[in-house]
Amino acid sequence: MKKKIYIAGCGGMLGEAFYTQFKDEYELKCTDKDVNEDWLSYLDFRDFDLYKKDVEKFNPDYLFHLGAYTDLEFCEKNPDETYVTNTLAVENAVYIANSLNIPILYISTAGIFDGKKEFYDDWDIPNPLGVYARSKYMGERFVVENAKRYLVCRAGWMMGSGPKKDKKFIQKLMKQLKEGKRELFIVNDKDGTPTYTHDFARTVKELIKKEFWGLYNCVCGGQTSRLEVAKELLQILGKENDIKITTVSSDYFKDVYFAERPASERLITKKLDLRGINKMRNWKVALKEYIENYYVGYLE
Repeated sequence: MKKKIYIAGCGGMLGEAFYTQFKDEYELKCTDKDVNEDWLSYLDFRDFDLYKKDVEKFNPDYLFHLGAYTDLEFCEKNPDETYVTNTLAVENAVYIANSLNIPILYISTAGIFDGKKEFYDDWDIPNPLGVYARSKYMGERFVVENAKRYLVCRAGWMMGSGPKKDKKFIQKLMKQLKEGKRELFIVNDKDGTPTYTHDFARTVKELIKKEFWGLYNCVCGGQTSRLEVAKELLQILGKENDIKITTVSSDYFKDVYFAERPASERLITKKLDLRGINKMRNWKVALKEYIENYYVGYLE
C-alpha cells in the first residue's frame, strides 16, 4: 500500500516538481485554484470548510501546503488578501493536519530575514521587512508552535518548471533573451542562494522517509549574487560574448520592484548537512540541468 499525500496549492513551479518527484512512490491528490494540469483538481485552500472536507475525504498520511502569493509588489498592495492566503490558510492547514494526526509540510522563504547578516543558518532569528516576508514568517511560526509534527523547509531564489510556470529571475532573463534583448540590466547589490525545485522536492522526500521533523534551510550549495547567476546563465547558453550585462543598483528598478528586499538572502543548509541528508546540489550544476531540461529550443 502506497502512502498518501494531499498537496494543496500544487499548480505552481514547486508543485510541478513535487508531483514529478513523488508520484511514483506515493498516492497523490494535487489541488489548486488554478487547474492547469490534468493531474490537478480544483480547491481554493482559503475556504477552510472545503479544504478540510477535501483533505478528510482523501484521508492522507501527509498534508503538503505549498501555495502562497510570492509577488512582493502584489503583497504590498494587497496586505489583507496576502495574510488570508499566506498566513490564515496555513493556520487552517495546521488545524486540519492536527485533527487527522498527520504531519504537515510548509514552505518558508529566505526572504523572512532582514539581510543584515552575510548569511543565515537554520537557527538565525528572522526579522521580516515587508508584507510578503511577514505573512510567510507568521505562517512559519504558527506551524512550528502549533503543529503536532511538521516540516518547515525554507527555499531561496526558486528556479524550476520552465517558461510555463517559472515567474522568477531565470525565466525573466530567458524571456528578455527570447525577445531579442542584447543587453541585460542586472542588480549588483542582491545576494542569495538559488533553489532548484527538483532538488528541493527530493530533499523533502528524504526528510519524510527518515521522519526528521523540524525546520530546515533548503537551498542549493554555493553562495552567490544576482549578477553571478546572470553571468553563469549566459555562459551555459553560450551567449556570454553576444549579450552585454550592465550592472545597476536596485534603485534602477524601484518603480517596478518597490517592495523592500533584503540585501542578503543567503541561507546555509547547516541542519541538512549535519544530518547527512542534503540532496541540494551546487546551484551551477542545478542551473545547467534546469536549462537543459526545460528550455530546449526556447531561444530558437
